Amino acid sequence: MNPKLRKIYVPMSETAFYILFSLQQPQHGYGIGQTVKEMTNDEVSISPGTMYGTLSKMEKDGLINLVKEEDKRKIYQTTDLGKEILQIELSRIKRLYKNSIGEKYYD
Repeated sequence: MNPKLRKIYVPMSETAFYILFSLQQPQHGYGIGQTVKEMTNDEVSISPGTMYGTLSKMEKDGLINLVKEEDKRKIYQTTDLGKEILQIELSRIKRLYKNSIGEKYYD
């Protein structure tokens, strides 16, 4: 993995994490927003500007790709690189959680 990309995305903002996590299945921006609201019991809401800015950056960086366009909606999904970065971030979050509750963490 490109060290520059790792530095940009790890640690990941909460918004970027939820967007990338949601794109393990193909979705459009509105669908991502709905998934995030559902996952977080409406505690996290992603504005359209943030959503589409993040999608554009992630696509440019190769973390997601455009799968197809349906009814003027762009459908995205994570790439192998995106999955790799997501796994690194998930491991980091698990380590933080384990350490915060006093458990030893081994990954």
